Amino acid sequence: MSCAIFIPGGADRYVNYRRAVESAGGRAVFSERPGTDEGCDGLLLPGGGDLEPWRYGQPNTASRGLEPERDAAEFLLLERFTAVGKPVLGICRGLQTVNVFFGGTLAQNVLGHEAVGGGDRLHPVRMAPSFLSRICGEEAVVNSAHHQAADRLGQGLAAVQWAADGVVEALEHETLPVWGVQWHPERLPGELGRRLFAAFLERCR
Repeated sequence: MSCAIFIPGGADRYVNYRRAVESAGGRAVFSERPGTDEGCDGLLLPGGGDLEPWRYGQPNTASRGLEPERDAAEFLLLERFTAVGKPVLGICRGLQTVNVFFGGTLAQNVLGHEAVGGGDRLHPVRMAPSFLSRICGEEAVVNSAHHQAADRLGQGLAAVQWAADGVVEALEHETLPVWGVQWHPERLPGELGRRLFAAFLERCR
């Protein structure tokens, strides 16, 4: 039986995520209602707008597209999944949510990582030895479409991948099955995105 991956939000909003999870052999479960994650094997936090800066102790200097109810719901989901040791994968905004949940902060405006001409910006990254490095290799090319990034890391989190300018492109928790990537594997050309989803689902089984 395929494992169920909970993705908070409407299915019509996250078609690429459904396709990626199903291609890796999983089943995507979508809902915006609390408590509907019961029985799911893993949590995927997708991309989107910015988190409310008060959550990491800052005034709003450059944050936009705020969704307060989404922030609250995703923090509750993180509490539920981490409490029982179920795997979590954060993508783009999802990485930022994971970092803030564990007490980290965000840089509210990072230049050079936003989309270009309506499409993702492609750039190389360097890796530290980690779960993700076994998927990505020592060097990889990823896609970027964001203007915020992890700054001070949350408790228990370690950066394992960086862009050339030092922006954190991936992180892992030191003891929990929690990972985050600042890039978008659900729409990354080539095999890397598919390998990441396959590895995540394997940890969820």
